[in-house]
Amino acid sequence: MRRSAIFFAIFLVLHFDHVRSSSSTSESRLASSSEQPYRTAFHFQPPQNWMNDPNGPMYYNGVYHMFYQQNPFGPLFSNQMYWGHSISYDLINWIPLDLAISPTEPFDINSCWSGSATILPGNIPAMLYTGIDSENRQVQNLAFPKNLSDPYLQEWVKYTGNPVINLPEGIQHDDFRDPTTAWLADDGKWRILVGSQKDKTGIAFLYQSDDFITWSKYDSPLLTVPGTGIWECPDFFPVWVDSTKGVDTSVMNSRVKHVLKVGLFDYATDYYMIGNYSPAKENYVPQNELTLNTLRYDYGKYYASKSFFDPVKDRRILMAWVNESDSEADDIAKGWSGLHSFPRSVWLDQNQKQLIQWPIDEIEMLHEDEVSYQNTKVVLEGGSLHEILGITASQADVKISFELANLEEAEEMDPSWVDPQLICSEQDASKKGKIGPIGLLALASNDLSEQTAIFFRVYQKKGRFVVLMCSDQSRSSMRNGIDKTSYGAFVDIDPQEDEISLRTLIDHSIVESFGGGGKTCITARVYPTLAIGEEAHLFAFNNGTETVVISELNAWSVRKARINVEETISYAEK
Repeated sequence: MRRSAIFFAIFLVLHFDHVRSSSSTSESRLASSSEQPYRTAFHFQPPQNWMNDPNGPMYYNGVYHMFYQQNPFGPLFSNQMYWGHSISYDLINWIPLDLAISPTEPFDINSCWSGSATILPGNIPAMLYTGIDSENRQVQNLAFPKNLSDPYLQEWVKYTGNPVINLPEGIQHDDFRDPTTAWLADDGKWRILVGSQKDKTGIAFLYQSDDFITWSKYDSPLLTVPGTGIWECPDFFPVWVDSTKGVDTSVMNSRVKHVLKVGLFDYATDYYMIGNYSPAKENYVPQNELTLNTLRYDYGKYYASKSFFDPVKDRRILMAWVNESDSEADDIAKGWSGLHSFPRSVWLDQNQKQLIQWPIDEIEMLHEDEVSYQNTKVVLEGGSLHEILGITASQADVKISFELANLEEAEEMDPSWVDPQLICSEQDASKKGKIGPIGLLALASNDLSEQTAIFFRVYQKKGRFVVLMCSDQSRSSMRNGIDKTSYGAFVDIDPQEDEISLRTLIDHSIVESFGGGGKTCITARVYPTLAIGEEAHLFAFNNGTETVVISELNAWSVRKARINVEETISYAEK
């Protein structure tokens, strides 16, 4: 009998009942307090200590699972990392569980690093993860739930034959990590990618297996790109060319393209490519090159992302680690470090050139105090502000669209301006333009001495219009000693045909912005000292000389979700 048959035979197909814990919101509207002003209301974070990469997100038997890199003993990164674990029924409210995977064996004694979940035949979840072994080598290990009748999958057991994939010959001991979710091709073989590098050439090693236990490295990597350094947390998944729905990782046909995402460690940035994949030839041909100017999920703080297919709503969901911008001393004082981005649905744009990202619809569960300007257009003269009242500005979801007149007045773009982040840094929100800056001032103090500006500028370049989106943190806090880097990216829209639109999620110390209907995303971490809690304000603004019109505005307060609040859970075996 094959090893896979022996292994799978130990599992019984069990049915179970579960007791759902309450998903009601806290009695307090605001998440932060004077002692913890930067705790969030609706972004995933543990009660305390360090958190980084999301690991192995999955939907299994009615429950969403989020695993994550954690140091359970303090608020700083550790040389011995664990897997935290939380569960949810709605991706909004999360219940914390005990640690799922801990460094206990020779093959992972020095850390259990990132990995991915795959649901195997027989409805068996399997987890591949990177262990740092007793000789400090990065190896790939396998774990399974101890008890499939437990709907929360609280205990995990490691395969006794670990590691299932050893360090390849010629690769440095610390350059081989983060296995992807596996996909199954028509030949019956499972495939995964593992990130690596050699001599600064980024590598996506391809491995195949008949039984998910014995893995062999394919003759050549799926892709290599010189000069990019180590590839971390790779992700490889199909997207429909003609639908906004998600696709299971093993779907391969003429209706899909494949996304390869890699995290470039040297830049702490997730880049992605879109291309065509042939499992028969083990060939991936990206339609865009991987360079520092290529496509990114997010042009701000957003790294080590992981996606999964949600079969309940036929969608692909994406989450990432959003690290702090303050100091280690601040993290120690807070007692925690790290957030996860709000979950995003992701799909291929109609032009098939890029992905679209959008907050999942479940955020509407938390909406209250709606303010709407749908039937009333607001004129913003040059140099004017308009305060958006009636919502809690420190916990908000805002959608705004601008009508532009006099596009012919747009400034000519300087030919030397090629780096959008540099343009945003030099042409910040205080610098007057013609069409723009227009946008939002989030987490603003009453006197505007603190503000995080998310805005657009429109330029002319060689007979066409260029739309620039910026997130300006330069005035986000009166504090010194924190990172106030500004971010920027171009938005692939034509303002002659499309209104300029912005959606921004504001949650005390994180601001996630989606420009052009999700074509361009920028996430920032900010630490105001004045614009805290009920003292925060929200404004629409126009610091250009040309008048613009707010054609549509919808804004909501966002109630506090129950995120990793201790609750009693139980299950009944049948």
